[in-house]
Amino acid sequence: MKINLASSEKFKNRHIAPSDTDIQAMLETIGISSLDTLIDETIPASIRLKKPLRLPKALSETAFLKKFKQTAGKNTLYKSYIGQGYYDTLVPGVIQRNILENPGWYTAYTPYQAEIAQGRLEALINFQTMVSELTGMELANASLLDEGTAAAEAMTMLHASKPRTKKEANRFFVDHKVFGQTQEILKTRAIPVGIDLVFGSLKELDLTDPQLFGVLLQYPNADGEVHDYSRLVATATENQVSTAFCTDLLSLTLLKPPGEMGADVVVGSSQRFGVPMGFGGPHAAFFATKESFKRQIPGRIIGVSVDKEGKNAYRMALQTREQHIKREKATSNICTAQVLLAVMAGMYAVYHGPKGLKAIASRTHGLAVMTADWLARLGYEQVNKSFFDTIRIRVDEVQKEKIRAFALSRKLNFRYERESILLSFDQAKTRSDVIEIFEVFAKSTHLLQVEIPPVPDQIDAIIPEALQRNSPYLQHEVFQRYHSEHEMLRYLKRLENKDLSLVHSMISLGSCTMKLNATAEMIPVTWPEIGQLHPFAPQDQAAGYYEMFQELRNWLSEITGFADTSLQPNSGAQGEYAGLMVIRAYHQSRGDEARNIVLIPSSAHGTNPASAVMAGMKVVIIPCDDKGNIDVEAFKSKAAAYKDQLAALMVTYPSTHGVFEEAIQEICALVHEYGGQVYMDGANMNAQVGLTSPGMIGADVCHLNLHKTFCIPHGGGGPGMGPICVAKHLAPFLPGNTYVRTGGTDAISAISAAPFGSASILPISYAYIAMMGEEGLSKATKVAILNTNYIKKRLEADYPILYTGSKGRAAHEMILDCREFKSCGIEVEDIAKRLMDYGFHAPTVSFPVAGTLMVEPTESESKAELDRFCDAMIAIRQEIREIEEGAADPSSNLLKNAPHTSGTIISDKWDYPYSRERAAYPLPFVKDNKFWPSVGRIDAAYGDRNLMCSCIPTAVYEEEEKEAVE
Repeated sequence: MKINLASSEKFKNRHIAPSDTDIQAMLETIGISSLDTLIDETIPASIRLKKPLRLPKALSETAFLKKFKQTAGKNTLYKSYIGQGYYDTLVPGVIQRNILENPGWYTAYTPYQAEIAQGRLEALINFQTMVSELTGMELANASLLDEGTAAAEAMTMLHASKPRTKKEANRFFVDHKVFGQTQEILKTRAIPVGIDLVFGSLKELDLTDPQLFGVLLQYPNADGEVHDYSRLVATATENQVSTAFCTDLLSLTLLKPPGEMGADVVVGSSQRFGVPMGFGGPHAAFFATKESFKRQIPGRIIGVSVDKEGKNAYRMALQTREQHIKREKATSNICTAQVLLAVMAGMYAVYHGPKGLKAIASRTHGLAVMTADWLARLGYEQVNKSFFDTIRIRVDEVQKEKIRAFALSRKLNFRYERESILLSFDQAKTRSDVIEIFEVFAKSTHLLQVEIPPVPDQIDAIIPEALQRNSPYLQHEVFQRYHSEHEMLRYLKRLENKDLSLVHSMISLGSCTMKLNATAEMIPVTWPEIGQLHPFAPQDQAAGYYEMFQELRNWLSEITGFADTSLQPNSGAQGEYAGLMVIRAYHQSRGDEARNIVLIPSSAHGTNPASAVMAGMKVVIIPCDDKGNIDVEAFKSKAAAYKDQLAALMVTYPSTHGVFEEAIQEICALVHEYGGQVYMDGANMNAQVGLTSPGMIGADVCHLNLHKTFCIPHGGGGPGMGPICVAKHLAPFLPGNTYVRTGGTDAISAISAAPFGSASILPISYAYIAMMGEEGLSKATKVAILNTNYIKKRLEADYPILYTGSKGRAAHEMILDCREFKSCGIEVEDIAKRLMDYGFHAPTVSFPVAGTLMVEPTESESKAELDRFCDAMIAIRQEIREIEEGAADPSSNLLKNAPHTSGTIISDKWDYPYSRERAAYPLPFVKDNKFWPSVGRIDAAYGDRNLMCSCIPTAVYEEEEKEAVE
């Protein structure tokens, strides 16, 4: 026997689930000889890559982690006092291990199927309750992307909600002491839609200005100062001017909340509630407002409803508005929240409770007071009369540079501004840190001898009485009960057990690519070298990050066939917006100010038209033909009609209908002929990698859903990343940042608050590409297409396949037409709910065609799992057939009553015309690993009519328990 000493395990064999034997068996089922033949029949030859991708040789998992540990080690961890919305925090171990590092939480999908997402939904209700009570507002959403974009959402919501008397008002005033990164995003968002931004001191604010519709304040402000804005808000209200606040949740445990000052909207970041800085993200922003804005609030809202048995249950409230059915009439495209991070922040509040949070805030404030007092003894003037965690020390420029040198020698990062140094304190700082700061400042004085003052155990707060918080918060039992680790651990596990995720079964959602998030990819996320850097730290302290950024940009540019990449957009929707803003800047640089028309196929994602509107463009919809392709003749007609105004075509490829359209190059060429640009939505990029590319097809810019194609987990509805890749002529316009030099030579203003978006999750995609290599990535694409066509073959006798390519093949996803079942009273929703009884999450429901299911299995699902899914779908079709043939009751049947909970199955009352076994264990494999939905089918209409978006009162649970006992 010969032993191959050069052999090693290949990561691609772990990521791509079907074995070679399985692949051959699947090909035989399809009736085709080879994988390459299938690809040839699926992807048009004209757009196939002519040579392999130029990527480094694939690394094993062990080799990658060893190499990346060295790269990450080039990041130097300095103690940060920079602040500006990013702070050190102590992540409770029970939360880090059981949420952040737990695939039961991070591989779940957006909670559109609420019956199998009750744990996550309860966690988000906790987050909403925490936000609304700390801010003093009536209603909060379930998170947004970052503080800057949340502030922009506040501005646009208030602009869209102006009273009739202010119909023509278009001016929005921003206090110059709002964080700089937020100011820049406001510019990005305001200019395209014609909002007149005014930046200035509050002394210059004229609330009687008839053109003024809103004001934005920072509380505490960027200098660390705290002011009572009650009178300002009252005067604004008298003049029908709305007020929005950016604030800090931790400070509001001590400070009078903006809601008690009369604020209309309050936004901010929950990062310091147990979420690492991560060089900028991901973090959960929050958005709280008055109930009168409940139908305008952006993003998702979790509300309370009831299930079919009358039991309280959670769901996404006002769900259709979150899906942006308004399309080109939408004012927001935030389809991505930061669910995983919102869950962490909410659980941080649960774990610490109101007393614990107040203790952390008090200690943080106390350290700032102690430092100000000690530095005053050295002769330094602390400027802020009132503050929470940030002090401002007046220094001359010579002193500042000396202190900077001394601080850096001690690995301390301060915030340096003109003739001042600012120090922001946080949970991770101690009295020893105050001593170190004292010693640094002492070195730059002329004092011959300096003694360290006595270190106090207690110190007086200096918050003015009028600004001290007196109102209670977080009084619900959930914030009082789980303060021991054992109780918290059990609570987290109880919630986790209510949610179906990839740890249970495949999630075959079309356009959402729920693939494996490998452990080796996830491990670096929680390394200190990745998680504990401030996004505005000096660049030389983040050499490891910058090395990874450059390599990842190069790889993504190679994969897409483009010249350069921006990593800044922190969601797919943000990527869409960024791409269009880059196109807009390009046209303006050429004097083409009139180009403002965007052509969008009717099959496009709902965020496409919304993004175009937000970029200041007008949308023209292009119809599709009977085969699901863009109607080429209609396209040509529209393109010709608007040729002098054409800014761009937005196209998803392969199409949302699951087809590689063969006319795509002709379409792209015509757009260019008329002077427009082609934006390619990268939602389906996982069907292109290694086989074709947007650049090859003829696009000019695309965004990539790293949280899909490149393995960043869905996180229950976020985090995500949406970098944009661009052709050479667009590269100069890639987005920049206020504090860190990035982007192109003629960079547009920032899209996201941090210069590299959610930087701490980029190692996931970096690891995926590094471990797969060219060969692995190409094979993954082929197997994704194989898996879809295998499911198609197994199901096409029972479910019509709505669209296919010219040779009868599907791309990486396909659409099952369920509309014919309406004749026997079965809706597509009934199939989705019945799938829960089989242990599966439904495919995408009613998108892009109402009454259908869009299925996408991905390459990381095995043949055995695909077969289980197919067996379930075939069994459900037989259950429908029984209704059609009259063998089953049309109103009370296995589908209409689904899902069946364990409580229903064991109940003494059983009025259904079928057995308990058929309801709960419809196929043999279900018995081996049963997943029980925790509630029955939820009444969506009830939840919208009776909107309740905070924790259910404890008395309700007590009443339910009493009824159960009786």
